[in-house]
Amino acid sequence: MRIFGQIRLLLEMIKIEHTVFALPFAFMGALLAARGLPSARQAFFILLAMVGARSAAMAFNRLADRRIDARNPRTADRALPQGLISREATIAFIAVSSLMFVLAASQLNRLSLALSPLGLGVVFFYSYTKRFTWASHLILGACLALAPVGGWIAVRGDIQALPLLLSLTVLLWVAGFDILYSLQDEDFDRTEGLYSIPSRWGRVRAMRLAAWLHGGAGLGFIGVGWLAGLGWLYFGAACLAGLLLLAEHMLLSPADLSRLNHAFFTLNGLIGIILGLATLFSLWP
Repeated sequence: MRIFGQIRLLLEMIKIEHTVFALPFAFMGALLAARGLPSARQAFFILLAMVGARSAAMAFNRLADRRIDARNPRTADRALPQGLISREATIAFIAVSSLMFVLAASQLNRLSLALSPLGLGVVFFYSYTKRFTWASHLILGACLALAPVGGWIAVRGDIQALPLLLSLTVLLWVAGFDILYSLQDEDFDRTEGLYSIPSRWGRVRAMRLAAWLHGGAGLGFIGVGWLAGLGWLYFGAACLAGLLLLAEHMLLSPADLSRLNHAFFTLNGLIGIILGLATLFSLWP
């Protein structure tokens, strides 16, 4: 029974439920590539690849940051700093998740397989960026931006302007909400010498930059619909996503971050789901 307890703790540690941030965009890329529904086989291996890549990335991040997390009051109760999960178990989980990702990519096409080690390298590299650059928020955005272009490649085996625009839009969206999320660690990051936009430029400027990034993301979601020739259903969803981004910023102020978790998890999770469903029904055969 102990092994099942370890698996439960590992799944809690990597926040498996947060796959909702990237998964809809991977399937958006696949839907746009297929101009409709991808095959059931493609959909299955895209799902497997996404779960594997994200699980490996999150576990690696927790492993790399375990000593920092132990010093941060907000994260000190996580499983690794508390010793509830061993370093060896985490490494094994990373290896299995990475293998699952590469095997899933190998079942899609040659380009997916060829790029899979690069994808893992990018998401692993992110875990160390906060140690030397405030652009870590943009690099996290680039990690999640791999999802839509990866979904496209999984179906078509090539790269075109449409998935690149969607990926750029996801990058702006993720970087914006990661800046907001990092507000709660502003003082800790400054004390520890860690790099983040709030710790470098302060809360007000960080929130202003996040708003500009989200403004660009809102325009990007509309641009994707225009370039893909999607209908009014999608454009309505893109406008709704823009309103949710606006609501996210209205929930927060430099003097009050009490609703940060609601703004971060609920609203951003809804954006991916709404846009993914709108793309699905816009391209439904």
